[in-house]
Amino acid sequence: MHDPILFILAVLTLLGTPGPTNTLLATSGAASGIRQSLPLLGGELAGYLIAVATIRIVLGPVIHAFPLVGIALKLAVVLYLGWIAYRLWTHDAALTGTQTVGWQSVFVTTLLNPKALIFALSIIPTEDPQLAWYFVAFALAVPSVGFGWILVGRVIGAASGDRNASLVRRIASVTLLGFAGLIAASVLG
Repeated sequence: MHDPILFILAVLTLLGTPGPTNTLLATSGAASGIRQSLPLLGGELAGYLIAVATIRIVLGPVIHAFPLVGIALKLAVVLYLGWIAYRLWTHDAALTGTQTVGWQSVFVTTLLNPKALIFALSIIPTEDPQLAWYFVAFALAVPSVGFGWILVGRVIGAASGDRNASLVRRIASVTLLGFAGLIAASVLG
């Protein structure tokens, strides 16, 4: 995508679409608040940058040559999302006193996020004299949109009250299982 305006619109639209990473950011905003959730944006950015670079350099050509690798990667994503969903469902912040969503969870979820494939293979141009600027714009958009998801989560958390924090985590858990189901269906379909 070589038009900078269309590029930004595509990046913002895809980043703003609900998905596994956004679910974790919103859950953290709801359960832990804005200040404690801010470090998660670094995990999201690192996950996307590493995933996009790896896909562009290594995985894209391998998946194209060996489609079973792509299927195996999708199955790994399904298993990981199921594990994160389980952890959210069973987490009891009142007993443990720990943050519901950690930096590592956001990083790995983003690293495995199917959106990275779309960014790497469709949205970020493959060859362009201004390619570095496309990556800079992408790197600025990721935490900006992620912060929006943290804010959405905080509003939901404030509206539901602290008594319903486990309900928010369980809704996020079911949502993550839904995303895992969609990815599993794409493997089967």
